[in-house]
Amino acid sequence: MANYQNQKASSQLSGGNAAYIEALYEQYLDAPESVSPQWRSYFDDIRGGQGGEKPRLPVQERFEALAQLPPLAGDGADSEAIRKQVAVLALISGYRARGHQVADLCPIHLRDRREVPDVDYRWHGLTDADLDSSFNTGTLFTGDMKLRDIIAYLEKAYKHHIGAEFSHIHNTDERRWLQRRLEQAAQGYGFSAARKKELLNTLVAADGLEKYLHKRFVGQKRFSLEGGDGLIPLLDNVIQRLGKNGSKEVGIAMAHRGRLNVLINILGKRPEDLFNEFEGKYTPMEGRSGDVKYHMGFSSSVDTEGGAVGLSLAYNPSHLEFVNPVVQGSMRARLERVQQAQHAESVYSISNYAVPIQIHGDAAFAGQGIIMETLQLSQVRGYRVGGSLHIIVNNQIGFTTSNPLDTRSAMYCSDAAKLIQSPVLHVNGDDPEALAFAAELAADYLREFQKDIFIDIVCYRRLGHNEADEPAATQPMMYQKIRKHAVPAQVYAERLVAEGVIAAGDYEKLQDDYRQRLEAGDSVSRPQPPRPNARLENEWKAFSKPDIHAPVETAYPAKDLTRLGAKIFTPPADFTPHPIVEKMLATRVEMSAGKQPLDWGTAENLAYASLLEQGHPVRVSGEDCGRGTFSHRHAVIHDQKTGDSYTALAHLYDGQPSARIIDSILSEAAVLGFEYGYSTAEPLGLTIWEAQFGDFANGAQVLIDQFITSGETKWGRYSGLTMLLPHGYEGQGPEHSSARLERYLQLCAEDNVRVCVPTTPAQIFHLLRSQVLGTFRKPLIVMSPKSLLRHKLAVSDLQELAGGAFRPVIGEIDELLPDAQIRRVVLCSGKVYYDLLQKRRDENRRDIAIIRVEQLYPFPQKAVAAELARYPNADIVWCQEEPRNQGAWRQIYEALAPALPAGKALHYTGRVASASTAAGYLKLHNAEQAALVRDALGLTENQ
Repeated sequence: MANYQNQKASSQLSGGNAAYIEALYEQYLDAPESVSPQWRSYFDDIRGGQGGEKPRLPVQERFEALAQLPPLAGDGADSEAIRKQVAVLALISGYRARGHQVADLCPIHLRDRREVPDVDYRWHGLTDADLDSSFNTGTLFTGDMKLRDIIAYLEKAYKHHIGAEFSHIHNTDERRWLQRRLEQAAQGYGFSAARKKELLNTLVAADGLEKYLHKRFVGQKRFSLEGGDGLIPLLDNVIQRLGKNGSKEVGIAMAHRGRLNVLINILGKRPEDLFNEFEGKYTPMEGRSGDVKYHMGFSSSVDTEGGAVGLSLAYNPSHLEFVNPVVQGSMRARLERVQQAQHAESVYSISNYAVPIQIHGDAAFAGQGIIMETLQLSQVRGYRVGGSLHIIVNNQIGFTTSNPLDTRSAMYCSDAAKLIQSPVLHVNGDDPEALAFAAELAADYLREFQKDIFIDIVCYRRLGHNEADEPAATQPMMYQKIRKHAVPAQVYAERLVAEGVIAAGDYEKLQDDYRQRLEAGDSVSRPQPPRPNARLENEWKAFSKPDIHAPVETAYPAKDLTRLGAKIFTPPADFTPHPIVEKMLATRVEMSAGKQPLDWGTAENLAYASLLEQGHPVRVSGEDCGRGTFSHRHAVIHDQKTGDSYTALAHLYDGQPSARIIDSILSEAAVLGFEYGYSTAEPLGLTIWEAQFGDFANGAQVLIDQFITSGETKWGRYSGLTMLLPHGYEGQGPEHSSARLERYLQLCAEDNVRVCVPTTPAQIFHLLRSQVLGTFRKPLIVMSPKSLLRHKLAVSDLQELAGGAFRPVIGEIDELLPDAQIRRVVLCSGKVYYDLLQKRRDENRRDIAIIRVEQLYPFPQKAVAAELARYPNADIVWCQEEPRNQGAWRQIYEALAPALPAGKALHYTGRVASASTAAGYLKLHNAEQAALVRDALGLTENQ
């Protein structure tokens, strides 16, 4: 025992040398034969003879235990040598972790480079005398190297024109993969002379277009890319690499800066078409308002080593980052279509097929909350796309005149990337070779790990926010440097002349050649082959002349509904639902058989099942939509013994279309944007976003205003997205009553959307089916109910689903006095109908008719007029639950006026105008509700 204690005390492998041991372990993982037999035997034992690395924590525990043992045989280095060896390994680790902070990234050297002690060998206790001593380099390089060579190697890998952040990533395999690729590049990128000339050509094109537009269209806005020209070679190289790796579709999201350059030099838009837009000669499609040229999208394709790749640049208004979830949703839909066609197990197995590229501005990425929401979707099951490539055009000034100190609190504009443990490559925007290398690394990373990766192009903005702006007025020092700095193409051309790759004068010839090609008007990008998958475009052609007023056949045979009900409402034999859910499902089987009236959830699920049986995919997402916020849907049930979930809609028959009912993250904007994007790439399916409460959609207003309700007229982009917005005054206060119906009606024009307020299960059944079976693709806004989900009067007969269709107007259902004796007609919409109906029955009033308007837009004027014409002697009132300045009243009045019988006026009954949507106190709510019902029916206060 005493001998053991003496050995322990003299051990040179104390706990302070854990870094050395861990470095040896990393080296062993890369190349087992490179470590001594004793260490190899020990590490083999750690791994237990398995092919995969064990979790890091047990390994660390073994290291700590090892530090308490005597030295291994043959390990006789002196303590000073071990200390210096550990210092060298710490220095290598310092470069890997913090080299990005001292890398040469800014082309104009706007600020002094930081001093970081971790990359200073002296700070680690090494001296100049050690520079010619050889040390083990761990996983940096095979064998020993002199310290000065180690430093030189690390300088090239981590302090030149690429600053890599990856030490925050928990996954060891990812870190080692990135580390290996970056350190291998320290030996050079290996680009041929031809490849370098190609890179120069792309820079000349980026610069040439901007100069040409500046000269020809003086003073016109174009949001120039000048200073950030490196985006073009980066995009060109990443698309080529993605194609080589097997990708077939690339969706690009970007704001307006540099958009024209990408359209011309990457996607192949004809310069002549762009010039016509500048000159005002461009004629939009009939019935389209159009949009400014730097918001427009474009689709094309490009040849790559792996075949043709389809390119899509998404249309995007000036809300910058809100387009990102839209593109991700579109790519997810494309992946699912391929998955279905190839019978792939999941989208993960084919995720490299369709890749989103998101191009950000530095201030927008750092400042906009939609970024965080969208990043949180990246690895969530229902939204994962197998990784996005993010490119930040970091011109270091933000939007107008901002100083970086005013644009963010984080060190880097890209720091949100760390939220999802994504690597970030900060790249000097003047070095196209570094950008090309980063592009290849990023494309390979996406294929390898199916995770987001970021490239931060550190550059500058040569002109102002727009071309008429004078940036030196607020940034004098910055623009003194910019005006002295050559454009990226010239910087690189001079470098290639020095290398002997091109001759003096070649750069000017390239500029002249590009200008001549621009003036010719034809495409100046890479050749454009036919798009690899035209199926989606062909499917959309069926909806190119939509008629929102055309009747739609939505009935489904009763016997088939009964069969489907038995299928989707009967859990598997070995499945144990919650007792309440089990009872509810049994009741729904009875309802589907026509033995009981159908409730809302039964009719809704039957709508989905019948569409699936007809070959149409169904996707429903939102917060808690599997069960339903109000526990009515239960399309996803949960085993009470195992916790497993079961979606019956996904198990109707072999080879069926996809059925996905998804509980989303707690986000409105990103999730709604994702579903909108999904709907634009899935014309044959039903795509639904459900708000937990209707007014939660307030958080996604940009998507509603700028994309959903206006995308068709601005861009010709069709969408059949359905939004289910719970709406109705139940005494739950201002935030849980109103879905802000008035906002949607205010956006209605040119038959752009449908806004409906269904009040029966049969109505929602036919309405949902009409979204897919109709010859149009228009967004559908549904003011969906809450209390009506279980209201004793809000039920339907099975035959109402088996026959008929959605009814925009529902007339009186009770037996009343003859029509001529009706003294009052109440027009209403939504849940208030049942309050009116119950009160009228309670008072036994047979001289009051109630008409439900179930579709508020497009307004069914003829149907309303026909109903009103039945009652020539009646006064006509409009009743709503919402305050007078909200709800339908102000938007619907003009539409209702022509439907009124001659000489008749329309009167309002409802709550008075209010700054709040609803009363917060239940007692006050009840009093208001009772009063508006009495007023609508013309009853006295005591009735």
